[in-house]
Amino acid sequence: MMEQELEAAIGIRIRKLRIEKGLTLDDLASASGVSRAMISRIERAEASPTASLLARVCAALGLSLSAFFAEEEQEASPLARRHEQQVWRDPETGYVRRSVSPPGTSSAVDIVEVEFPAGGRVSFPPHAASHGMTQHIWVFEGEMEMTIGETNHHLFPGDCLFMPVGEGHVFHNPTSKPARYCVVLNRSTR
Repeated sequence: MMEQELEAAIGIRIRKLRIEKGLTLDDLASASGVSRAMISRIERAEASPTASLLARVCAALGLSLSAFFAEEEQEASPLARRHEQQVWRDPETGYVRRSVSPPGTSSAVDIVEVEFPAGGRVSFPPHAASHGMTQHIWVFEGEMEMTIGETNHHLFPGDCLFMPVGEGHVFHNPTSKPARYCVVLNRSTR
């Protein structure tokens, strides 16, 4: 999907989910901490949301980023070919997020491949909608620094970090080379 088409699809999806939940722009702005004007601009595809901003809006809508990007399909296929997988680029940091998992299946697990630029940093604030969800961060190439609360973890190729999602965390590439890693998100809240 082209970048402009994806921006339009993001805006349409946010508006649809907001209306389905009976939320006004003001309600969603209050729940997410994102200004009403910014949400309106995103819904009209006049602005590209950053990863952090989109995560706050998704949390206010009761969704993870993976669930937000999962395409709504009538019939789910157990196979997701690479060329069919949803790809999104964060306009602020340039990090690229590829939804690897086949969309629309009954699995509570989402697999996401991330290419994270050198020096990049993305903060995901705590959000109640994700409490109970967990994720594994598995580094393939480069290095990543993960901060969860006051705890920092420096990850190298082959390292895997298990962490809760809802407590908030920071992804940071402290090096001058890009990093590539996998996020395995478990949406079940046990």
